[in-house]
Amino acid sequence: MLLAHRQAIPAEVRAQWNAVIGSRVLAWWNANPMQMLGVYWPIRGEPDLRATYANLVERGVQLALPIVTDKDAPLRFVRWHPDAAMTKDAYGVMVPQDVSNAVQPDALLIPCVGFNTANIRLGYGGGFYDRTLAVSPRPLTAGIAYSCCRGEFSGDAHDIALNVVITEESSLELGDGEGEEL
Repeated sequence: MLLAHRQAIPAEVRAQWNAVIGSRVLAWWNANPMQMLGVYWPIRGEPDLRATYANLVERGVQLALPIVTDKDAPLRFVRWHPDAAMTKDAYGVMVPQDVSNAVQPDALLIPCVGFNTANIRLGYGGGFYDRTLAVSPRPLTAGIAYSCCRGEFSGDAHDIALNVVITEESSLELGDGEGEEL
């Protein structure tokens, strides 16, 4: 149902929302400056922040994209630049052609199929981000979603709350229990 909501967003509305989310990501980065930021390549109607990524690079931020090395392993992040040559992986996701430069991002932008008020994220069910967030040290996390993907659901025992969820309407920061709108 959440995927259908996301797919139904008209292209012109999606472009406006992406710009707003991008400006919120820049504000989040300004409040939490970091040198290395893990980002994502948009698939299946996820917010497209590639213009924001270019803006971050102009500010001196090093970017990294996730790659899947094994279906039961955490994601591995490799250094990436918006001008880098890309190829599709086994899952049909665009990844850098050069995957030799592994890095450890200070923070991650994580796409959400859905999210709740406790900043628990729903993904596609592969568990890649759950395994990635279970390792130490855990990076700072910002979920990225459209507000129409906010739902009421309970998390599973393996779910790790995101530090903040950024949408076109607000940023939901994790406080002492429930998320707090900023």
